[in-house]
Amino acid sequence: CGDTMELNHPKYPTSTFNEDNMVQTMVDLLLGGTETTTATLYWALLYMVQYPDIQELETVLEPSQVIYYKDRKNLPYTNAVIHEILRYSNITAVGTPRQCVKDATVLGYRIEKGTIVLPNLHSVVYDPEYWETPWKFNPNHFLDSDGNFVNNEAFLPFSAGHRVCLGEQIARTELFIFFANLLRAFTFQLPDGVKKINLGYILGAILKPHPYRLHAIRR
Repeated sequence: CGDTMELNHPKYPTSTFNEDNMVQTMVDLLLGGTETTTATLYWALLYMVQYPDIQELETVLEPSQVIYYKDRKNLPYTNAVIHEILRYSNITAVGTPRQCVKDATVLGYRIEKGTIVLPNLHSVVYDPEYWETPWKFNPNHFLDSDGNFVNNEAFLPFSAGHRVCLGEQIARTELFIFFANLLRAFTFQLPDGVKKINLGYILGAILKPHPYRLHAIRR
């Protein structure tokens, strides 16, 4: 806050930050976050139907208690499941394009200044060097032997560095609150007569699951 947030402040006459830019930035964050968070929740519910045993949340909270983001510290398994959903669904397989600002050498390969670089996030979240079962949905990737939540340096669904996703914290908060409260209220099942689940994706700017139907049964 302070001077840095005051629009058209005389102290910063050359700043391009103005009300129009602020509004557009907020719109970009909200629109981008809505699409990606929605797609991740679609994958989340699909995985819960595929792996029904995972749907049982820890019982450390009262049944009537609304779940807040701060409760993730008391729900390590639920937190691990959400992280595994983000890793396994990998909805942004390719990160935001970047441009090399100077000549560089990476792993013996010369990259000239001005080269456009596409971060391959897919190769990171499925790297067998960092994940015990990279091609299986496994929340234990984020749990230690005592059941405590642990992060993994290869968990980069939001990319990394200066161009990391601006909405990462918003997405983390929304996903935890929506997902945990949905599982607190409902059990999700396939409709009668449906036996198979299509876990393939629809290719686009983000990877979405194919349309599906499910039953939400109140607990």
